[in-house]
This record gives sequence, structure tokens and C-alpha cells, in this order.
Amino acid sequence: MAEFVPPDFDVPLGLETSEFVLEPLGPEHNELDYDAWTSSMEHIAATPGYLNGSWPREMTRDENRADLQRHADDFRTRKGFTYTVLDPASRDVIGCVYIYPLRDRDNDACALSWVRESHAHLDTPLWHAVSEWLESDWPFASVEYAPRA
Repeated sequence: MAEFVPPDFDVPLGLETSEFVLEPLGPEHNELDYDAWTSSMEHIAATPGYLNGSWPREMTRDENRADLQRHADDFRTRKGFTYTVLDPASRDVIGCVYIYPLRDRDNDACALSWVRESHAHLDTPLWHAVSEWLESDWPFASVEYAPRA
């Protein structure tokens, strides 16, 4: 299997704007992450890119922690990159960004993002910022990322 990113690529450890901060997602975010997505399941399911209905789904906090550990392991082994989206002032989790490989497709990678319902106004700004970041700081020729209105 080909590498997702080149071995000499320095994976970005985050992205900061005036509206949000991205940092690698890990089990240390479990409580705030769980609260964010469980409070916004219908909103997330209606977000572009999530229309297949496989997520969000009911999980326990322990199942969520295991999921966050899997994402952290993927990041460490460079198989995929998941970032938590934080409010810059409160450091509360307001969303998530996933960057994973696509197999048998025309794009090098797939990106997904969501924000909690209480921060719905940040969905399009997050999409714009991540789209620009993927183009400027990542080694992908093309990325599938569901467009926003």
C-alpha cells in the first residue's frame, strides 16, 4: 500500500484562525468531544459529506474514547489525520476535521468536517479555511471535500 503522505512530509500540528483552533484529536478530548457531537447529531447528519448515515451514531463515552484513540493512532502512524476544532477563547470542542486517503478514486484524499449545532455559523468558514490549508500546506493534488453553499 502506498504511503498516504510522503515520509519526509511534516504533518501540520494545527491551524489557527480568529474563529477556531485545530489540534490533533486524541483521547484527552473525550469528554468535550462527546458532549459536542452528541448535542448535535441531527445537525451533523445533515452536514455535507455525512449524508450516507453511517455517523453520527449512538456510542458510549468509553466507545468514543476508543474511537479517539484510533484516530490518534492513525495520526501517529500517518494513515489519517483528525483534528479537533476548538473555540480559541474557551478551548471548548466545537467540531472536528478528518483527512483520510481515498482508494480507487480520482482524489488523493477525502476531508470531512462538522461543527456543533450551537456553532453552525462556523461551518462554512471552517470549510474555507481547511480547503485553503489543504491546498497550501498539504501534499495532495486533489481532495474530495463536500462543498458548502
